[in-house]
Parts: sequence; C-alpha cells; structure tokens
Amino acid sequence: MAARRTPSDPPARSQSETHRAIETVFRIEQARLIAGLARWVRDVGRAEELAQDALVAALSEWPGSGVPQNPGAWLMAIAKRRAVDGFRHERMAERKHAEIGRDLESQHDSSVEDIETAMDDDLGDELLGLIFAACHPILSPEARAALTLRLIGGLTTDEIARAFLSSEATIAQRIVRAKKTLGESGLAFEVPRGPERERRLASVLEVVYLIFNEGYAATAGRDLTRPALCAEAQRLGRILAGLMADEPEVLGLLALMEIQASRLAARTAPDGSPVLLTEQNRALWDRLLIRRGLAALDRAGSLGGADGPYALQAALAACHARARTAVETDWRKIAGLYDRLRLVMPSPVVELNRAVAHSMAFGPETGLALLDEIERADSLRNYAPLPAARGDFLFRAGRLAEARSQFKRAADLTRNEGEKTFLLKRAASCVR
Repeated sequence: MAARRTPSDPPARSQSETHRAIETVFRIEQARLIAGLARWVRDVGRAEELAQDALVAALSEWPGSGVPQNPGAWLMAIAKRRAVDGFRHERMAERKHAEIGRDLESQHDSSVEDIETAMDDDLGDELLGLIFAACHPILSPEARAALTLRLIGGLTTDEIARAFLSSEATIAQRIVRAKKTLGESGLAFEVPRGPERERRLASVLEVVYLIFNEGYAATAGRDLTRPALCAEAQRLGRILAGLMADEPEVLGLLALMEIQASRLAARTAPDGSPVLLTEQNRALWDRLLIRRGLAALDRAGSLGGADGPYALQAALAACHARARTAVETDWRKIAGLYDRLRLVMPSPVVELNRAVAHSMAFGPETGLALLDEIERADSLRNYAPLPAARGDFLFRAGRLAEARSQFKRAADLTRNEGEKTFLLKRAASCVR
C-alpha cells in the first residue's frame, strides 16, 4: 500500500517546482553571496563552501515554508550563522570571535529587509572587490580569469574550459590552486586604489568581458543566450566606468558590451534557434543601449584610446549598429578594423572573425583561404564556430555538399542545444 501523504507534505510536483525556483534564485544570488562572504571571512574558498551550505539549507527548508520574500538575505544570514559555528568550532582568536558575535547579534536584531538593504548598499563594491582580489598578480592570468568566471559568472569548469580552449582537468586544477593561494594570502577583498588598481585592471576587464561573452553566446545548455550574465557584466562595466571615467579601455569595454547587448532580443527566433546577424530584425535592437555604447566609444576615442583592444571591438560592433539594414553594412571597414585588432589582440578567435569579415567584404573564397591558414595552426581544432564558418563560406560559394559536411561537423562539436539544432537545419538546407 502506498504511503499516505500528510496534509503538511507538499505534492511531488510542487516540490519539484520549488527546487527549480531555489536553483534559479541561487544562480542569481550566488555571486553577490560569495562576494559578501569573502569580504567577511577573508577566504574565497570558505565563502564558496558557506554559499553551498546555504543552498543545502534552502533545499531542505523552502519546499515546506516557501521561498522567502528576500531570498538573498535569507541565504546570507544562514551562511553567516554557519560561519560563526565554524569559527567557534575552530576556536579562533577571541578578538575575531567577539567581532563576529557582535555582527551576528546585530543581524538577529534587524529585519530581513534591513539585511537586504545593507547588502545592496555596497553590492557593486563587494562584487568588484572579489573580482579585483581574484585578479591579484599573485595568480597567473589564466588562474585569475578561471576563478572569477567560476565565482562571479557561475560557469562550470567545463564551460570555462571550452571558453579557454583547454581541458576541464586543467581548469579545475587552476581554480583549486587559485583559491588556496588567495586563502593563504590574507588579501583584503575590496577594490584597491591607485597604482594597485591600475596593475590589476587589464585582468579585471578581461574577466568582465568573458562573463559577458558567456551570456551573449552560452557555451552549453538549452538557451543560446544567458541575458542575466550580460546584464551583470554590463552593471560591473558601468561601475568601473564610474570609478575610472578617464580610462579609455574601461570605456571601450563598456561601449562594446552595451552595443552587443542591444542585439540580444533579435538573436534568437521564437523557437530559441539562433538568428544570423545579417537576418536579424533591427527594429528589435535596443536603441538606448546603442546610444550609450556609441557615447562611451566616442569618449574613449577622445581620450586617445581608439586603438585599444576593446575600443576596436566596440568600433566593429558600432559598424553594425549604425547600418540601418544588413545591406548597408560596411564590411570593408569591418575587415580593416579586424586587420588592426589582430595586431593589438592576437588570438585564434580574432583570426576566425577576421576571416568572416574578409569573406563578406571580398568574397567567400578569400575567407576560405584565411581559414586554411587558421586550421594549419590547429589551435581551434575542436572549436565549433570554425567548421560553422567554413560551412557558411562554402554555402555562399555554391559548394553545397562540402558545406553540408562542415555544418554537421560543427553540430557535433557544439554543446549548446539551440546552436546544434540551427547547424543541423543549415546542413539540411544544403540541397540544389
């Protein structure tokens, strides 16, 4: 006989829906939670563990009590209580113990709304503080980016590995070593000032843009985009621009993200499949974001930063934003900008995008010749956009059988379900 459900037991479907809601809330709150905890306990590894403990508590309690009105404050309060328990268990110094005890008592006297307000007051500084700490020179550039993408972007090690064209094991080792190094360093988790801020700025900008890119073109999963990640990167970029209004590359990055984000609503069809840039409904592009981006780009140029890597990429995005129709796109100018970008930001992905631009400006055969050079380097061997680009060039050259093979190969390599479906449809369209 089946067990009888008591009136207090929520139905299975309700529990499942609550668990999905909890996971969604945690994805949204994870970065701010870890940032606040890291600033509090001065240990990024411990902060991540405490955030996970809070999630476990939510999974246990919320199915029965429901999601609280201010879930971020609830998670933070639980995590801090676990931290206090841990400090007591480890018999930390009396001074630290008393300090944390007083902090906890003040939280018990406050309402949940007060805690939430306090978190929001310096939210930008907390997140940026964590990014600047993770981008400390004591870590290698690769470790800085991997750790921050894990903590702030919420990316899995697999997603980070694919973003860096590396193995999952290598990325996992980098993250573990980075957390250990930071934990032993005694760093302050706050935005540095003066020369120290300048020394870390390039790494911080790289990480913010990597977070944006994962939102703009998700590495894996069902959705082509993750708009919340784009919005978070844009928010951080705006804070940075407020802190460093005379830094051309800060403005260049902000311009790039604003202009790229303006196209998010047009990038996917109603069924979730990708829409090529040349086929997007430009009426859906966000003109306010475009104006903001162009203004930041003009400001970067006035400061002498027109040839910075981010400013050049923003200039590329601006070429599309200024074209009222796809036909009006100035592909020769875009190809010239990529010729300049490859000199200041050499990378296989830049070379691939340059090949796309040259194929549009000078014909598909020109693009195919550039792809041959890229493939000889073998650095993008398992990178889905490479065969996808070759397939497109071949399709436009009328070599349909070869194009079909390349689209199928790209579909096999991608981990994004929407992109896979799109590539298979393109393969199926390669008929005379």
